[in-house]
Amino acid sequence: MKILHCVESYFPSVGGMQEVVKQLSERLVKSGHEVTVATRKITERISNELNGVKIEEFDIIGNQVNGYKGKDQFRYQEYLLKNDFDVITFFAAQQWATDLALEILPQIRAKKVSVPTGYSGFFLSEYNNYFKEMKTHIHHYDMNVFLSNNYRDINFARENGAQKILVIPNGAAEDEFTGPKKHDVRQELNIPNNYSLLLHVGSYTGIKGHADAIRIVLEAKNKKIALLMIGNGFENIYLSKKLKLKLFLNKIFGSKKIIYNYYDRQFTIDAYRQSDLFLFPSNIECSPIVLFECAAASLPFLTNDVGNSVEIASWTKGGEILPTTIDNAGYSYATIDESAKQLDELLSNKTKLKMIGLKAHEIWKEKYSWEKITEQYEKLYTSLLNN
Repeated sequence: MKILHCVESYFPSVGGMQEVVKQLSERLVKSGHEVTVATRKITERISNELNGVKIEEFDIIGNQVNGYKGKDQFRYQEYLLKNDFDVITFFAAQQWATDLALEILPQIRAKKVSVPTGYSGFFLSEYNNYFKEMKTHIHHYDMNVFLSNNYRDINFARENGAQKILVIPNGAAEDEFTGPKKHDVRQELNIPNNYSLLLHVGSYTGIKGHADAIRIVLEAKNKKIALLMIGNGFENIYLSKKLKLKLFLNKIFGSKKIIYNYYDRQFTIDAYRQSDLFLFPSNIECSPIVLFECAAASLPFLTNDVGNSVEIASWTKGGEILPTTIDNAGYSYATIDESAKQLDELLSNKTKLKMIGLKAHEIWKEKYSWEKITEQYEKLYTSLLNN
């Protein structure tokens, strides 16, 4: 098959959607298919081919609601219309690689697949017209793929009569979470062995719950906690004056360790495999890959009720949900005092933590490795062509 995956950003850009498309694309190439990724042009990219995946770059940023910038808008639409792909999949709505295709969907000859990944702007007033038009657009896809069986995007599709609906979850890569570890995380970061090591992985965008993770740890009664936060843009982390003061006082008089920085993928994988608990009070998600990576690493998690985290906890048996409030815009916030109590209770039961991690790993290996997920996409693509 000749497959085109359309996504706003791709490797070496780092993020959840980039990782999903990279995992699927490279594994489909290994299965004998010809895969191209259409994505944003970035100066850091040194080749238009990576591990067998062809990369077609476009000078475009933005989306339909906020406007587009860049010289390649028309070229991108022409590319979709004139090339002889068998299947074209659009990953994530509300970004140019999906939005510029909406008006020409009926003219695209290839089989068309939408993977909207959550409709993060669904409750925002500026997106009212966008989703009004989406009621028609969803019927122009040959399949609408959702990461959850109960979230705003799939419920929107059902409410508006979409019949072509399929649930394919996210996953984690087996080849990343097996084999020898290359880093002794505790030793390299000077974390005592008698400390509970908590991990948070997410870019420092202001909506991944970094500040709340710090608040929860500082509020916890357990004194021997180290919180390691890994992500892009750590220099941009925003902390209130009150929280900065608490961190300062902890550094002078307390014993807890708070570390935030960027580390490479290998160090991050080793951190997953050597931590005691994953703490993830994120504000907005669709289907967080990090929770599947926790299952792959046998690492229990505590997470907000965000995206389909409740569903992932049920699927993988891999963790618990923090006390969460959700505002009118759909953003999730942990209740700090109650979350700290839940953290203390879980850390006090090492046997329970270990059993949760082992069970989650077993379920992940059976159902949620990228190898298994890629097979589902390949089966979908084949069925579309056969029809």
